[in-house]
Amino acid sequence: MNFVTILIGVVALIIIGVVALVYIGLRNPQTTDERILQARLEEFNRRGEEVNLEKIELSLPFQERVIYPMARKLGEIAVKFTPQNALQSIARKLELAGSPGRLDPTVFLALQFIAAGTFGGILFLAITFGRVNWPIGQRFLIILGGTLLGFFFPQIWLTSRINRRQKEIRKAMPDALDLLTICVEAGLGFDAAMAKVAEKWESELSLAFARVIQEIQLGKIRREALRDMADRIGIPEMTSFVAAVIQSEQLGVSMAKVLRIQSDQMRVRRRQAAEEEAHKAPVKMLIPMALLIFPSLMITLMTPAALRLMNSALAGMFR
Repeated sequence: MNFVTILIGVVALIIIGVVALVYIGLRNPQTTDERILQARLEEFNRRGEEVNLEKIELSLPFQERVIYPMARKLGEIAVKFTPQNALQSIARKLELAGSPGRLDPTVFLALQFIAAGTFGGILFLAITFGRVNWPIGQRFLIILGGTLLGFFFPQIWLTSRINRRQKEIRKAMPDALDLLTICVEAGLGFDAAMAKVAEKWESELSLAFARVIQEIQLGKIRREALRDMADRIGIPEMTSFVAAVIQSEQLGVSMAKVLRIQSDQMRVRRRQAAEEEAHKAPVKMLIPMALLIFPSLMITLMTPAALRLMNSALAGMFR
């Protein structure tokens, strides 16, 4: 067994490990570790068995006991060598994305290094087993490019998650404000109306409203909870809505009237955004038309003419 075979085996094992860590890091757990332990503790109490913390921890799934803590430990090591501004930027992006998978900056950094190792390892194996006769420098550049792509892939995924969440909230805001207006005009308070929206719908906006209600119940002032919600969402429409609600509360203006005005404005903005996207469509269609549709039409139309010319007397002029 030569050195290359041993190296390939080591890289394969590393890839298997990092793929498992990526899966755990990107999964969407329904409960936190503390809740899982609490659920196990309640289960042991219902059974009447003796409570043993070691037994409870061993009853947890393997990924909760070993793999997820390993990913977190790797992220903690990466945090020591990461600037504080970068950590704050990652935390801000995770907040704007709605904390997908309950990720924190530590685990997200670990996922970046894991993805980098996965992409680089796959390219290394492909080049090695493919028996490509490329120079060493070219192989190194390809593997390095794949590693860098893997490192930035979680950032690309997170950015797309942020854009998708903000787009969903923009789309849902007019209908949510209509329901808020109806509830307030029917006699409910603003907090109760927000709770009704959170109860009726299952969307990113309803989750944001539900979090505001929870924060208010825990003692936070309503205007601070609303401002924090606007910061977590990060779109101008929500910022203007929160500012209008806070001003109406401070100035004593009718909340129902303010909500109706905000609802009309949100519908106008949504219609304007749809018209803007419609105006962009012709420009976006130019690339597929120029590269795919027009060449296909030219081949379809010109091929019969070219075949007739090849079999005609004019073909001798070009020989």
